[in-house]
Amino acid sequence: MSNQLTFSFELFPPRTPEAQAKLPATIAQLAAVKPDYFSVTHGAGGSNQDGTYETLLAVVKHSGVEAAPHLTCVGSTRAAVAAQLKRYRDAGVKRIVALRGDLPATAMSTEAPGEFHYANELVSFIRKEHGDAFRIEVAAYPEMHPQAKRPGEDFDNFRRKVEAGADAALTQLFYNADAYFDFMERCEKAGVRIPVVPGIMPITGFANTMRFCSGCGADIPRWIRLRLEELEDDKPALQEFGLSVVTRLCEALLKGGAPGLHFYTINQAAPTLRLWQSLGLRESA
Repeated sequence: MSNQLTFSFELFPPRTPEAQAKLPATIAQLAAVKPDYFSVTHGAGGSNQDGTYETLLAVVKHSGVEAAPHLTCVGSTRAAVAAQLKRYRDAGVKRIVALRGDLPATAMSTEAPGEFHYANELVSFIRKEHGDAFRIEVAAYPEMHPQAKRPGEDFDNFRRKVEAGADAALTQLFYNADAYFDFMERCEKAGVRIPVVPGIMPITGFANTMRFCSGCGADIPRWIRLRLEELEDDKPALQEFGLSVVTRLCEALLKGGAPGLHFYTINQAAPTLRLWQSLGLRESA
């Protein structure tokens, strides 16, 4: 594997005091394998980004590793986004994950409320206000965004984000390598040249895997679903099976030219580190 590969971990702002207390240890354990950066998600439904900012500071304090906040624009204003960007730039942030964000549950259409309707508008705004001060990552959906009407429409939305100035993309989780390779073939045909890093979710249970896939529109192959369901009451066996499945997925992606991996940790170090070690990334990264 090349040293140019990028490996990153995603965290979310803790929702309880107990989770908050556990976060520093999780950060330290993940930081020990020297990822390129941590990303920090934003709360759903347009809530404020204080939790993102505080978690970002925790990453820097407990790891010294670069942190990239998710910046969403749904329901927001240009002034509010400008203020958030200034806050991050003042804190030394060099990387932003620019997203539309989740629509409120009461939304009657796929158009976001507020002054920004789509993520490409947010990317354009960041570039206009800050030039190249931030490296901008955007989202990609190899299996189509759950609110898109057609794959072609969804790909056009992705291409607009790239044209607006995105430097790279992180994909939604998936368990079918062919979906990623097909997406990359479409990028090649469309002249899209930015790195598209696969988003990887370790499998730790049947119910939570099905919930994650359902929530983001990701398909889980039938054979995997049936095996997970069969092993639901045998956690060690399920986790071994899940580790094997995701290890093979990652190996296929890297062998096929993926520029790295972005791990959705769900604020747990152990599942991601087991996968990291299974892939031999400690030795190669």
